[in-house]
Amino acid sequence: PEHIAIQLQLQELEMREVTLADGRRRSVPYMGPVEVRFGNRRCFTGAMVLGNEVLLGAIPMEDMDLVLQPSLQRLSVNPDSPNIPQSVAMAAQP
Repeated sequence: PEHIAIQLQLQELEMREVTLADGRRRSVPYMGPVEVRFGNRRCFTGAMVLGNEVLLGAIPMEDMDLVLQPSLQRLSVNPDSPNIPQSVAMAAQP
């Protein structure tokens, strides 16, 4: 939401085109950088400013090594790596 971008004093980096659920396209401001913190985790990302609610995307969640627990309806730090985020990196073979 725009009021949150103003409160966080985010800088507009560029305009991005998004496709809405009804198929319409719209240009929106892409702001950043945004530091996201959750528990003992953090990451840096950008944010598209549109709508009335804040949505956390899959890439920041993966970067912080967070997991969804649908049965508990909550987001949590990966219990397999509680102290430090874990990532998977695979090298491309020639």
